[in-house]
Amino acid sequence: MKTRISFLFALLLVIACSKDFTESPAVGALSDDALKNATGVDLLLTGAYSTLNAQVNVGYGNYWGRAADDWTADVLSDDAHKGSTDDDQADLKEIELYNWDPGNGYWAARWGVLFAGANRANAVIALINSIEGGDFSAQLAEARFLRGHFNFQIQRYWGNVPYISDENYAMTEFNQPNSGPIWDKIEADFSYAKENLPASQAEPGRPNKWTATAYLGKTYIYQSKFPAALAEFEAVINSGSYALLPNYVDNFKAKGENGTESVFAIQFTTDSGQSFNSNSMGTLNFPNPGPFGSCCGFYQPTQDLANAFQVDANGLPLLDTYNDQDIANDYGVNSDESFTPHAGALDPRIDYTVGRRGIDYNGYGVHVGKDWIRANFSDISGPYLGKKHVYHQDEASITQATGGWGEQLSGLNYHIIRYADVILMAAEAAVEVGQLDKALDYVNQIRLRAKNSDVVLDDDGNPAANYSIEPYGSFASADYARKAVRFERRIELGMEGQRLFDLRRWGTQVATMNEYFDNEARTISNIAQKRSTVSDKHTLLPIPTQAIDLSGGILTQNPGY
Repeated sequence: MKTRISFLFALLLVIACSKDFTESPAVGALSDDALKNATGVDLLLTGAYSTLNAQVNVGYGNYWGRAADDWTADVLSDDAHKGSTDDDQADLKEIELYNWDPGNGYWAARWGVLFAGANRANAVIALINSIEGGDFSAQLAEARFLRGHFNFQIQRYWGNVPYISDENYAMTEFNQPNSGPIWDKIEADFSYAKENLPASQAEPGRPNKWTATAYLGKTYIYQSKFPAALAEFEAVINSGSYALLPNYVDNFKAKGENGTESVFAIQFTTDSGQSFNSNSMGTLNFPNPGPFGSCCGFYQPTQDLANAFQVDANGLPLLDTYNDQDIANDYGVNSDESFTPHAGALDPRIDYTVGRRGIDYNGYGVHVGKDWIRANFSDISGPYLGKKHVYHQDEASITQATGGWGEQLSGLNYHIIRYADVILMAAEAAVEVGQLDKALDYVNQIRLRAKNSDVVLDDDGNPAANYSIEPYGSFASADYARKAVRFERRIELGMEGQRLFDLRRWGTQVATMNEYFDNEARTISNIAQKRSTVSDKHTLLPIPTQAIDLSGGILTQNPGY
């Protein structure tokens, strides 16, 4: 569907069309007047929703950099390696190692697709504002929510970003300066959506009042507005609209999709590969070759993340000492050589997050080690496999599709916000406003769910590892509570695209990542020689060179680049 102002304008803010060219609609296109009705609004709104899956008709940069599930952001954190071999997606290898270049194709790809989404939302808003009569308040609220979402993503990646309003869109004034943060604009969109969306929606994937409330709280917490954030999160919690799923793993299975824990999720599907609606850019992390064929082996958990699941004799995390000793891993050990999995006590969430040798892999059998790992031992990828975005064997018939050159595609939804995330953000805000008992209760809700969930079993039906997890007894100080909440976010939300942005907003990215590289080098020695030192400039991504060039100098580069 095309309008007089093409969606292509959205991608890099700089494309314009002449008045003469648009005086007559193109063959097969609809004029503005033809869209000024309920059908036209719904068509454009559907187009805005469709951009959530990162599929647009024109792309910039490296195609894989568009990925909607933020797995490439996890590679910038201490949670994940790029995976595969060093020479496969070399752009992303340089990102993992912090050898950043503003011309990297991953930056242009993500920038482009996010602005495409924001401007598709703008197209809906501008259309509604041009229609006289009719009630489009619900569609306007959804469009403003979507614009808030896309701008939120742009803001947390780049920091100093341009803002394109629906007025800019209507006037084709896309070339705006990136003079600073746009948090106030994002707040305004989510606030409007909160006040104008219904409390529930009949169709999965559409935001409701509480979705917008949660996202507004998230916008506040990114700005350290903790009292305001806590109020929004508690409104969601007290709404009664959400609950933790009884089993942790069901968040990553089809059976749990759009359930009580799903606050806002991208609605991926497979439909036998007939559309572009599978997670085609984000689920290249299947074992290679393993039980899936010949592709692809990306997005591997780090040793650092695996270590974080160690617990003490009381079933509590090793907040300060988890990296003093690595859990047993088979890096450098071939599959035909003997290996004994880690015998120490572990949080059971590890084996729903990290695919380890000797442990069942999502129902496909015991992970055999190196023969399922595409990378060579000389590459900067570790011995683990991701599990959260790989469909389980008992659901493969409804969540699996195959891509054009052998890659496995997934129809599993991707959580942008799930209820556990809301609870932990509420806990974080509670700590910062001095309500430690409340923070303790919220964290323990998450831990008790994990304790009471099913665990991964071995072939004899017994727990596959020495699992142990208990709630905290108390938070003795704000410092201890803050550390516990932040650690809980990591082990609950690991490999879900949140970690980098948490480190950034806490102001700990530089120190954490430099320490991470030193520790990870104990397992993968090549990292020590190839990485760059992390510095303050890395707390924001560089504005893509292509965007600056096309803007004619209107866009300016972030500091340090």
